[in-house]
Amino acid sequence: MLSCGLLLVPLAVSTAACGGSASEPLSANPYDAGDQITANTPDGKQKADPDKPIEVSVKDDDARITDVTATDSTGRFVRGELSADGRHWRTTVPLAAGTRYTVRVSTEEDDGTPGRKTLVVHTTDADGQLTATFGPESGEYGVGQPVTAELSRPITDPKARAIVESALKVDSMPRVEGAWHWVDDKKLHFRPKVYWPAHATISVHSNLTGLKIAKGLYGGPSKPVRLTTGDRLEAITDASAHQMTVLRNGTSINTIPVTTGKPGFSTRNGVKVILGKESFVRMRSSTVGIAAGSSDSYDLPVYWATRVTWSGEYVHAAPWSVGSQGAANVSHGCTGMSTGNAQWFFNTVRVGDIVKVINSSGDTMTPFDNGFGDWNMPWKEWRAGSALKNASSTTGAAERQQDPGSDARLRPKI
Repeated sequence: MLSCGLLLVPLAVSTAACGGSASEPLSANPYDAGDQITANTPDGKQKADPDKPIEVSVKDDDARITDVTATDSTGRFVRGELSADGRHWRTTVPLAAGTRYTVRVSTEEDDGTPGRKTLVVHTTDADGQLTATFGPESGEYGVGQPVTAELSRPITDPKARAIVESALKVDSMPRVEGAWHWVDDKKLHFRPKVYWPAHATISVHSNLTGLKIAKGLYGGPSKPVRLTTGDRLEAITDASAHQMTVLRNGTSINTIPVTTGKPGFSTRNGVKVILGKESFVRMRSSTVGIAAGSSDSYDLPVYWATRVTWSGEYVHAAPWSVGSQGAANVSHGCTGMSTGNAQWFFNTVRVGDIVKVINSSGDTMTPFDNGFGDWNMPWKEWRAGSALKNASSTTGAAERQQDPGSDARLRPKI
């Protein structure tokens, strides 16, 4: 009983303190501390410079700041730092341009009287805004489809590039090792170290909004995209054997007799990615610089045409060369096959699937200027094209996968 009685004493004292009269400082309503607080924010309709921190101080020696809460227009908290003596507070992270910030300041006088002040700060709009347009459009693609980002203005400074690249996010399930590569000052491509896994989900979005990239340049909103992959489809054309082997998830599903480019028009070696499919296209030699009336000129209706380069290389039906298919290379660079086989191929593959040519006497497909030859660049060289030298842009280890091996604009070849 004695111990219980002792416990009641501090409880009673505590109750008296909390329930005292209105004259007690701790029970008083907070007063407007506006006259007590100074800030480096403009008055009236002027806006603050986002390159400078928001700073708040108390004027009187007998007052101090006890708490500051700063939020942006979306409700996100903004980090800040309060001095040890409680007389000064400032933001410690970069501010965004064209944004409203709400800063709630709590003060306390020496006698414990609390004060409150709310500041609303509008930052000036950026002189320039940077956005990213991602590609391809949301949808299902083959496992060879790279992700692209087209910036609204060129970025040349290495530090600015690192800021931009770190804000362009690619997430995949399952996770893979991958990286962005700067193709030029406005364009980036993202690819994994090896192909995307089959039946993967890939989400691409930007964290550029409000981000300071350079003096006067801030990030703006960008539309996200969501991609999925289907089965792993690979068409491997052996130009010297005159045949194409089509694999689904590593298993052969068809072997097709083909003809590829003849001497002087040899088909490009290397990995290409299907860019599109056209059930009918008119192919004219004049579009690729072959003079009309020459021995190599042509003007043909072509069916079941699957495009692999912008300069006009297709996999397509070539009924006029059936006698050479499987035996000789007689085309002007395209891969020709019978009408039935071309229709089967057209109906089997999708945009983003892989077409790989081996054992041709042609040059290797270039990485960026004629379609998606991204996979022909060695991974070490690809990583060297990133502004983030020591980090991949996706997290997690890559799953075990098999290694893959000026815009000419819509010029068909046969």
